[in-house]
Amino acid sequence: MPEQNLAAVKSALSEQRIETPSWAYGNSGTRFKVFAQAGVPRTVREKLDDAARVHRHTGAAPTVALHIPWDRVEGAGAYAALASYAQERGLRLGTVNANVFQEDDYKLGSVTNPDPAVRRKALDHLMECVDIMDATGSRDLKLWFSDGTNYPGQDDLRARQDRLAEALWAVYERLGSGQRLVLEYKLFEPAFYATDVPDWGTSYAHCLKLGPKARVCVDTGHHAPGTNIEFIAAFLLREGKLGAFDFNSRFYADDDLMAGAADPFQLFRILYEVRAGGGLDGTPERAAQSDEGPGIAFMLDQCHNIEPKIPAIIRSVMNVQEATAKALLVDREALAEAQRAGDVLGANGVLMDAYHTDVRPLLAEVREEWGADADPMAAYAASGWAETVVRERVGGQQAGWGA
Repeated sequence: MPEQNLAAVKSALSEQRIETPSWAYGNSGTRFKVFAQAGVPRTVREKLDDAARVHRHTGAAPTVALHIPWDRVEGAGAYAALASYAQERGLRLGTVNANVFQEDDYKLGSVTNPDPAVRRKALDHLMECVDIMDATGSRDLKLWFSDGTNYPGQDDLRARQDRLAEALWAVYERLGSGQRLVLEYKLFEPAFYATDVPDWGTSYAHCLKLGPKARVCVDTGHHAPGTNIEFIAAFLLREGKLGAFDFNSRFYADDDLMAGAADPFQLFRILYEVRAGGGLDGTPERAAQSDEGPGIAFMLDQCHNIEPKIPAIIRSVMNVQEATAKALLVDREALAEAQRAGDVLGANGVLMDAYHTDVRPLLAEVREEWGADADPMAAYAASGWAETVVRERVGGQQAGWGA
């Protein structure tokens, strides 16, 4: 590779930031069982301590997403203090995730519930999350609704869309300068007949109507089998409406396995389209200053049920970095030439050449240039952090996602 091209690849890699989710550091499991592990954080500050280890070894994970109420802190100035605590550890507080799916009142939905009192309760929580963003300096409010119905005739489908639109507009109007709303979707579960935001098209339609501060969050595990997720990314980038990724892997449904574990080629294809659409241009810090530009949040959304938490998150960050590096190595001039010539196999070969490149030596070199570890997994294993937290985090209530 020419030296100038290699420098451009390294520059792009150095600007990518991967956000880790606070809940991935806590206990999690399936709907049948939550498995506890020794040394799991008991407080949001201990989660940040663990996240700081991930960033220290990878050099690419400086932000941590919060989930309210799982990460709620009490008292005047508590969230500003939490942001300071994160900053002292080389981190920032990132996306604030709302939770309107874990209370009995939400059995029939939250913002689309037929009961106006329940809708008011849900909206109040969403407004609380924006208040938290004000205190933490967070850019994005991520909304995912489990709202939907299980049986035909259970509720009026159009009326539920009206209620959803009303709630989204109220939140949108509350957003401050530099803040955004990113709307997630999910094909099914726990609503099994009709989910109120089931796909990217529904999310896109609502975001388009709301305005430039509303964008779509693409969760890689929330689609029907065989869905071409890279097409979705390309379309939304073209329209300026791709706001965030929730990276994870799936074999069957919303498995929330480590990013790149089930289908690393899919992750590469997605990130190639992100690169082609300009989604790797500019840092999140610069994008936060305006509504223009891609400003994509590359976030992990995973549950580490049987594997140790921190190594799994480190591995996931590395998997996203490797897929990104391969996407950056695609010879776009050769690809465009083959496409113009109608050379089907030649064009595919250009992509496959990049995909089959071993980028691990390149990333090791880049990490060392950042002052991080060439081999983050080995560095973490040698750090003694796992043994330290098992020894020190005794007693109290371990964090988890509360199912």
